[in-house]
Parts: sequence; structure tokens; C-alpha cells
Amino acid sequence: MASRVVPVILLALLGILHAQLWFGRGSISEVSRLQQKLEAQKIHNDEAQRVNDQLSAEVRDLQEGLEMVEERARFELGMVKSNEIFVHITTK
Repeated sequence: MASRVVPVILLALLGILHAQLWFGRGSISEVSRLQQKLEAQKIHNDEAQRVNDQLSAEVRDLQEGLEMVEERARFELGMVKSNEIFVHITTK
């Protein structure tokens, strides 16, 4: 009788482990669902990073563009800001 108890216990444990694998926390279906969710989040993050990079490039272009316009206006047109004094030195 004791020799029959051990296989029954082992089969019961195997059944519990198998049920945990298919239906419990960390089951195959849950891992698959979480992997799909992770992939969707990665795609979303990549898209957000692309938009951020594009916006950063636009801001850089605008900042440099304004600096270039200001520099050109100063040297070619002799423009000065309201709180500056323009001094032009010529050599003979």
C-alpha cells in the first residue's frame, strides 16, 4: 500500500505543476501576452523617440538659424541691438 502512495503523490505534484504551467501566474499564455505587450510598448517608445529627435533637430535648426540671421544682419547691414553701441574702425 505504501508503494502505491508515492506514485500517486508524484502524479498529483506533476498535475499541480502542469496546471501552474498552463493556468497559473507566469503561465505560458501570460508570458506570451506580456511579450506582445512589451513589443507594442517598444514600438510606441521607438516612435516617441523618433518624434523627440525630430523636434530636437527642429529646435536646433531654429536656434542656429536665428543666430545666423542675426550675425548676417550685424555684419552686412550694420544692425545693432537697442542696448549696444556700434563702433566701426576703418584702416587706411
